[in-house]
Amino acid sequence: LKSLRGTPLDMYGYTSERRMERALIAQYEYDFKGLARDVHSANLDMLIELALLPLSIRGFGPVKQENEKNAQARRAEILEMIHNNEAKQHAAE
Repeated sequence: LKSLRGTPLDMYGYTSERRMERALIAQYEYDFKGLARDVHSANLDMLIELALLPLSIRGFGPVKQENEKNAQARRAEILEMIHNNEAKQHAAE
Protein backbone atom coordinates (compact mmCIF):
# COMPACT_ATOMS: atom_id res chain seq x y z
CA LEU A 1 0.00 0.00 0.00
CA LYS A 2 3.06 2.23 -0.15
CA SER A 3 1.89 3.55 -3.52
CA LEU A 4 -1.10 5.20 -1.81
CA ARG A 5 1.10 7.58 0.23
CA GLY A 6 0.40 11.21 -0.53
CA THR A 7 -2.77 10.43 -2.47
CA PRO A 8 -6.37 11.11 -1.40
CA LEU A 9 -6.62 7.40 -0.53
CA ASP A 10 -3.85 7.66 2.09
CA MET A 11 -5.92 7.22 5.25
CA TYR A 12 -2.98 8.12 7.50
CA GLY A 13 -2.29 11.32 5.58
CA TYR A 14 -5.24 12.98 7.31
CA THR A 15 -3.96 12.56 10.87
CA SER A 16 -2.94 15.68 12.77
CA GLU A 17 0.64 14.43 12.91
CA ARG A 18 0.89 14.09 9.11
CA ARG A 19 -0.75 17.48 8.55
CA MET A 20 1.77 18.99 10.98
CA GLU A 21 4.64 17.35 9.08
CA ARG A 22 3.43 18.77 5.75
CA ALA A 23 3.02 22.21 7.33
CA LEU A 24 6.57 22.03 8.70
CA ILE A 25 7.93 21.22 5.24
CA ALA A 26 6.13 24.24 3.78
CA GLN A 27 7.40 26.44 6.63
CA TYR A 28 10.98 25.22 6.13
CA GLU A 29 10.82 26.00 2.40
CA TYR A 30 9.31 29.42 3.08
CA ASP A 31 12.00 30.30 5.63
CA PHE A 32 14.86 29.45 3.31
CA LYS A 33 13.37 31.07 0.24
CA GLY A 34 13.22 34.29 2.21
CA LEU A 35 16.67 33.95 3.75
CA ALA A 36 18.58 32.62 0.73
CA ARG A 37 19.49 36.08 -0.54
CA ASP A 38 20.89 37.15 2.85
CA VAL A 39 23.49 34.43 3.37
CA HIS A 40 26.80 35.81 4.61
CA SER A 41 29.47 34.85 7.10
CA ALA A 42 27.84 36.75 9.98
CA ASN A 43 24.68 34.66 9.94
CA LEU A 44 25.94 31.38 8.47
CA ASP A 45 26.02 29.56 11.82
CA MET A 46 22.46 30.60 12.59
CA LEU A 47 21.28 29.47 9.14
CA ILE A 48 22.95 26.11 9.60
CA GLU A 49 21.25 25.70 12.98
CA LEU A 50 17.92 26.63 11.39
CA ALA A 51 18.51 24.10 8.60
CA LEU A 52 19.23 21.33 11.10
CA LEU A 53 16.29 22.15 13.36
CA PRO A 54 13.85 19.70 11.69
CA LEU A 55 16.12 16.84 12.75
CA SER A 56 15.14 17.53 16.37
CA ILE A 57 11.46 16.80 15.67
CA ARG A 58 11.41 13.09 16.43
CA GLY A 59 9.15 10.54 18.02
CA PHE A 60 5.46 9.77 17.81
CA GLY A 61 2.34 11.31 19.30
CA PRO A 62 2.90 13.51 22.36
CA VAL A 63 6.69 13.16 22.16
CA LYS A 64 6.72 14.49 18.61
CA GLN A 65 4.31 17.30 19.55
CA GLU A 66 6.57 18.40 22.40
CA ASN A 67 9.65 18.26 20.15
CA GLU A 68 7.80 20.30 17.51
CA LYS A 69 6.83 22.88 20.12
CA ASN A 70 10.45 23.19 21.28
CA ALA A 71 11.68 23.42 17.68
CA GLN A 72 9.18 26.21 16.91
CA ALA A 73 10.37 28.17 19.93
CA ARG A 74 14.00 27.75 18.87
CA ARG A 75 13.08 28.67 15.27
CA ALA A 76 11.59 31.94 16.50
CA GLU A 77 14.76 32.69 18.47
CA ILE A 78 17.01 31.96 15.49
CA LEU A 79 14.93 34.05 13.10
CA GLU A 80 14.95 36.92 15.59
CA MET A 81 18.75 36.72 15.87
CA ILE A 82 19.09 36.67 12.07
CA HIS A 83 16.82 39.69 11.65
CA ASN A 84 18.58 41.60 14.45
CA ASN A 85 21.92 40.81 12.84
CA GLU A 86 20.67 42.09 9.47
CA ALA A 87 19.38 45.29 11.08
CA LYS A 88 22.76 45.89 12.70
CA GLN A 89 24.54 45.41 9.38
CA HIS A 90 22.22 47.82 7.57
CA ALA A 91 22.69 50.40 10.34
CA ALA A 92 26.47 50.06 10.08
CA GLU A 93 26.37 50.77 6.35
